[in-house]
Amino acid sequence: MSDISETNSEENIADIPSKPAKSSRPKRISDSTIHRLSRYLRLLGRLEADGVKTISSKELASIKRLTPAQVRKDLSFFGSFGTRGLGYPVSELKVKISGILGLDHRWRLAIVGVGNIGSALVGHKEFPERGFDIRLVFDNDQRKIGSKHKGLIVSDIKNLKEGLIAEKIDIVALAVPASVAQEITDVIVEAGVRGILTFAPIHLDTPERVFVRREDMTMELEYLTYALSSEDIKSINDIDLS
Repeated sequence: MSDISETNSEENIADIPSKPAKSSRPKRISDSTIHRLSRYLRLLGRLEADGVKTISSKELASIKRLTPAQVRKDLSFFGSFGTRGLGYPVSELKVKISGILGLDHRWRLAIVGVGNIGSALVGHKEFPERGFDIRLVFDNDQRKIGSKHKGLIVSDIKNLKEGLIAEKIDIVALAVPASVAQEITDVIVEAGVRGILTFAPIHLDTPERVFVRREDMTMELEYLTYALSSEDIKSINDIDLS
């Protein structure tokens, strides 16, 4: 194996969704809606820290360059509206969105590939704050295996399947070259892991039960070049890059 290290209603309607139980969740929600929920959650966390108690859909939308209708629509996917005229209780909405995003419990992560990207992931301070605990790191570089990397012992990639099973890993971040990404993905799937975040610039074949997200820096740059090339320059900040 090659080196894996690199590669328009009333504005103050309180749209609090009622009990975001699993049984009430829609089967398919757009990626952009999920990304907006993450953005709402971060904003609500800042507002809560600042002592803000309530916020209206109009205020939430204006801060995030959206419309009140968009905010209400995003939340309505997960439950019914609340009482008119009161706005959203910040702390309550934060808890509810956390639950919708599955952040009401801890998630066990492993990172495969301890090159520049993998190393940066291991040191990402926001992961534990958001409920993501990095339990394992793997590499095939004999110079790294057995050494401590930011508090974690680097394990041999040969022991990937056994390690993932033993630690009951939920999600694997795959920071390896495209040439070995599918081979390693097959092992990850065999270990029963159902969530993969990959930085390899190729499509990965997985069973339907496995969820894969690909972080492609080139595509993100192309979003920006599209925005910067737009004739309607004033609309650049309104383009949803999530």
